[in-house]
Amino acid sequence: MHRFLAVLVLSLSLAAQDRRPNIVFIYSDDHAAHALSCYGSVINTTPNLDRLATEGMRFTNCFATNAICGPARASVLTGKYSHRNGFARNEQTFDGDQWTFPKAMQAAGYATALIGKWHLSSDPQGFDHWFVLPGQGIYHDPWFLERDALGNGERKRVPGYVTDIITERTLDWLEQWQTEDRQKDKPFLLMCQHKAPHRNWEPAERHAKLFDDVDIPLPATLDDDWSDRSSAAANTTMTIERHLTEKDVKGRPPEGLDAAALKRWRYQRYIKDYLRCVAAVDESVGRVLAWLDEHGHADDTIVIYSSDQGFFLGDHGWYDKRFMYEESLRAPLMVRWPKHVAAGSVCESFVLNVDFAPTFLRLAGVAIPADVQGTSFVPLLSGTTPGDWRRSMYYRYYEYPDPHDVRPHFGVRTERHKLIRFPDLDAWELFDLVSDPHELHSVHDDPAYGEIRASLEQEIVRLQRELGDDGTVHDPRLLRFAGVQPRELGRWADGAPLEFPAAKLASWPRRASLDVSSSPFTLGARVVRRGDDGVIAAVGGSNRGFALWLAGGVPCFAIRNGQELRAVRGREPLPRDTAILLAGALANDGRLRLFVDGEAIADAEGFPLDGLPVEGLSLGVDAETSVAGATALFAGTIADVRLWLGTVPRW
Repeated sequence: MHRFLAVLVLSLSLAAQDRRPNIVFIYSDDHAAHALSCYGSVINTTPNLDRLATEGMRFTNCFATNAICGPARASVLTGKYSHRNGFARNEQTFDGDQWTFPKAMQAAGYATALIGKWHLSSDPQGFDHWFVLPGQGIYHDPWFLERDALGNGERKRVPGYVTDIITERTLDWLEQWQTEDRQKDKPFLLMCQHKAPHRNWEPAERHAKLFDDVDIPLPATLDDDWSDRSSAAANTTMTIERHLTEKDVKGRPPEGLDAAALKRWRYQRYIKDYLRCVAAVDESVGRVLAWLDEHGHADDTIVIYSSDQGFFLGDHGWYDKRFMYEESLRAPLMVRWPKHVAAGSVCESFVLNVDFAPTFLRLAGVAIPADVQGTSFVPLLSGTTPGDWRRSMYYRYYEYPDPHDVRPHFGVRTERHKLIRFPDLDAWELFDLVSDPHELHSVHDDPAYGEIRASLEQEIVRLQRELGDDGTVHDPRLLRFAGVQPRELGRWADGAPLEFPAAKLASWPRRASLDVSSSPFTLGARVVRRGDDGVIAAVGGSNRGFALWLAGGVPCFAIRNGQELRAVRGREPLPRDTAILLAGALANDGRLRLFVDGEAIADAEGFPLDGLPVEGLSLGVDAETSVAGATALFAGTIADVRLWLGTVPRW
């Protein structure tokens, strides 16, 4: 009943408006909540960002579901967890053809624009205009990619400071909307996404001396020794003490510093530049708010500020994020909507980044698809928490080992407790967030917490079942595999069989005919084995590719995207001195399959390639970097090698 009334009240207020609200979504990168004065920062002030809290609502428990840049953005766009939207690691490519909330709002008549950081590799979709940084982007004189609704655009370098450029282009687009789309009664969705304060923390010239005359207070856990926890914390490579580079701290330390003094010197150099970058973001928000005020759009525009996740500001002796610990898990979130959201209000309910998409749709009066996993937090904006609102949240992190050696883990957080599982280490951590808010002492093995531990373990199982997380990252592109008809892409060694190892290295350069990205495909050959090990055919290498080989005479097939490798292995060795048609396929149903003379002998979970491999095709050996770690020379003959689009067990 409470939820119904809250939605009803806000729905009536929406209906009372002359037009649907505009939405400005300002999204920064790595901005920790404890680096905003409205969240109690003791190290900086953020007066313009604070306006959003004093004139709107501040959320104290907004959490990332996978605390890493690209995956967080994918969850915002899709309203789905990483295992459902297919983007779990930064090195992947986002499947832009899947449903996203900007597409839905564009279709519903909103003018849509994206300006700033994107970091999802594929081109943005669902925007009338976009102007984005390629990759991470750089701070000074950055490159940008720009497209309009017709697909026209270019890559160009823009002089200036990245935060200022993003702000100027944001204001330019608002001016354009004011003179064009507003006359057509089109509300807007504007996503202004900053690079700052991401590493390596290069401030604008005007802020270069900010904080020079002060020492920033040290975090309480700067000298954490990571005891009383699993080995995951102690073995990361993101410490202030050892892993900040000279480029990060902008110089070499003074001579004669002992270890403790050197650590503090590094911290001061790091944190001051970080906060200087935050200062430019704060100014940017002030300029956007000023434009809305000056043009009379403050009342009919919802302004939302958040960050992709939190950040360690020397906490636990670290920089960066990734862990499920509080400083990384929690993101800032403020919402200003005059006449609808009470000024100075605070919401303590759990909100997740997967909730943004359904919230935007609800605010715009657009239907929310059934497979969206987040929940609209529109009821919370009225100051009422529905009785069935979540009381726990689920987290999962995947990216290992590069770049910071943070072990994959998953877990659950409730109001008071947090349970984390590191499956690779067969380790658990349990924290009581009331008695141990800094998460310094795991009580997982404390008998006094036995019932709580068991309850949290059950809650993880419940959430995994509810969210469909079985440890597999589902690729949305697999849904488009069914019905792909076979088509031969290339044929090699189709004359006399190649005799290995006597044959010279047989290899072909990278070319478009080897591109099977986002598609089912089959790689196969007629082989006669005389040895036990050896690569039959490989396309690509250690970053992206696929390979067919023998290990102990047993056929194997694998596909790789970055750090993620999937492989399928047969059960029996191939007979010696016998011609066999051997094929490995990423089949139309998304499974990896091995075929011997047309018969499927093994299968395993698969995923599509997200692009053309950098390396070409080699036969008899994996010629450059290895796809799957198989490097032995093949002993025998290889003939009639073919690459097909689609599943082809026999030819």
